[in-house]
Amino acid sequence: MSTLDRRDFLRHSLAAGAGAAALGRLPDLSVPRNAGRGANPIIITSHTNETGQEAMRQAWEILASGGMALDAVEKGANIVEVDPNDHSVGYGGLPNAAGVVQLDASCMDGKTYSAGSVACIENIKTPSSVARAVMEHTDHVMLVGKGALAFAVSMGFKEENILTPEAREIWIRWRENLSPNDAYGPPVYLRNRSGGGGSDRRPVESHHGTVNVLAVDSNGDVAGITTTSGLSWKVPGRVGDSPIIGAGLYVDNSVGAAGATGRGEDVMKSLASYFIVGRMRDGRTPQQACEDAIEMIVQRYKAVNIDYVPGEKFVALNKDGEVGCAYMGGGGGPPALTMHTPGGQTQYKGTSLYPVRR
Repeated sequence: MSTLDRRDFLRHSLAAGAGAAALGRLPDLSVPRNAGRGANPIIITSHTNETGQEAMRQAWEILASGGMALDAVEKGANIVEVDPNDHSVGYGGLPNAAGVVQLDASCMDGKTYSAGSVACIENIKTPSSVARAVMEHTDHVMLVGKGALAFAVSMGFKEENILTPEAREIWIRWRENLSPNDAYGPPVYLRNRSGGGGSDRRPVESHHGTVNVLAVDSNGDVAGITTTSGLSWKVPGRVGDSPIIGAGLYVDNSVGAAGATGRGEDVMKSLASYFIVGRMRDGRTPQQACEDAIEMIVQRYKAVNIDYVPGEKFVALNKDGEVGCAYMGGGGGPPALTMHTPGGQTQYKGTSLYPVRR
């Protein structure tokens, strides 16, 4: 920049952009694929358990009555967030290494091209709703930590303890089993003795799960939410992919939406949700686009001679009502997403492409 003043730099940049557009390298964002006609509403979630199914039932009531995709995805996310038995999000989420539950969430509205997110927010059960408030009541996209909490309280959200007794018990067991040589656990003279008195050696539950909720309403508008408690036992202050627009969530009203669950760090490095939506814009189906994202991540490690497959899962839908899911795992695996359409609620299995390798 020292040999090129700002005016020349801008002139060169604009010329390069015009050249790229002339060559057809930039996509036409002006006309949605479903412009001028109604759409069959659809909503999906990455959760397949009973809570995920109930979330789809209640969210579908909004879409079935002609409601907005944005309202439907928020309703679906909230149902999961307030379930104390779900240890991957909201109330009931597992804490960080210090025993504190810190939540992340993002929200994106394709109709207005607006986005909002929160990261490391504490003491609020429904961070996805705070993310929506950031989107609708500030000129910002992301608020974090104490600032996010203060904003939430100012908007009327109730501050409360969200570490459930069950989540605390799991965290205490994790802390006591970290090392046989630290001070946590029973007195040292009782450790490893038969007949009781030793630490509880049951496997400690660990999570890097997340919830995605994506929808298209009867007007053809698209919206999405991603919400999580993040990696259990994470370093305090860690932020994953879920609140990062383009990583844990991306929505394009002319194409569709994509979301990610899993470890997160590799989703951030690859902006996987943005990549998936871009692949759908190029004509790939949601299923193909999700598989493309996994191949992209795996191949990037292979390119630097690292035999590593992270645990990630991607879900997507397009404006035509097609869905997709691909994940890294082994064997057949469980159903990968729950969906609700005018034809009812079903589960979609998706594909498992690679065994996870650490």
